[in-house]
Amino acid sequence: MAGENNNQNVRSYQKQFKELLQAVYQKQAYFREFFGGGVEALDGVTHNQTAFSVKTSDIPVVIRDEYNKGENVGFGTGTGNSTRFGPRQEIIYTDTDVPYTWEWSWHEGIDRHTVNNDFQATIADRSELQAQAKVQMFDDHGGLFISSVADQTFELATINDDAVLELFNNLSAAYTNLEAIGTRMAWVKPELYNAIVDHPLATSAKKSSANVDENNILKFKTFFIKEVPEHKFQDGELAYTSIVNVGKQFTGINTARTIESEDFDGVAFQGAGKAGEYILPANKKAVMKVVEETPEG
Repeated sequence: MAGENNNQNVRSYQKQFKELLQAVYQKQAYFREFFGGGVEALDGVTHNQTAFSVKTSDIPVVIRDEYNKGENVGFGTGTGNSTRFGPRQEIIYTDTDVPYTWEWSWHEGIDRHTVNNDFQATIADRSELQAQAKVQMFDDHGGLFISSVADQTFELATINDDAVLELFNNLSAAYTNLEAIGTRMAWVKPELYNAIVDHPLATSAKKSSANVDENNILKFKTFFIKEVPEHKFQDGELAYTSIVNVGKQFTGINTARTIESEDFDGVAFQGAGKAGEYILPANKKAVMKVVEETPEG
């Protein structure tokens, strides 16, 4: 009968999967600080929805050097038509539709005769594992995105104390000259990380948002340093640097469900969604990368 799905029981897990994704992302995504610490997720996204709407504002903060104390500014003849704070800048946030740029999915089967485990417990376990797998996909795409939007590239010929110190001196100067406001962070390959850890100038600094057992994170030349597996970088790259929270990563969940199967005594466990990344054009100046110096031919 129409509307009864041919007696095929369907159960949606979209909301639960969304919560799992966000929880796992906060713990396991290496580049989460770049994207504000979390992935923005929507459940129940329709198939033809092609964009995620984000709040953006490209109006800079205006800081005036002097408070105007003139007797006819805000007072006297200037009452009602002047202000001692200077010109007022209106702040407007714009809803920007950002296209999804990649997709994810899974398709598994759970047979009551062979699963050898509680049915609902199996769904919970598989949901957790799928969330972990998808977060790793988000992280891989996140690294590729950071590499693609980096505004400056620095080369490192060799990894030793002098070269590493010169590199981070140059990076620190670049951010200072940009007058970039915010926490500076560097995501680095293990080889470079070890060189920084062993460097005479390296120090440990407490950082409450660092989600590690010891609650310690390495700080070097104004940058918080995070070790990242080699495969998260593109060929020839050694590190990414940025002010934290300059981008957004997002996903739309089309479906996360179980549906009774005609082919076996159990359910098909299925999921699909779309994802993407976004950064304000002005924020790209705060993104830089370090690559291996190419030998001259």
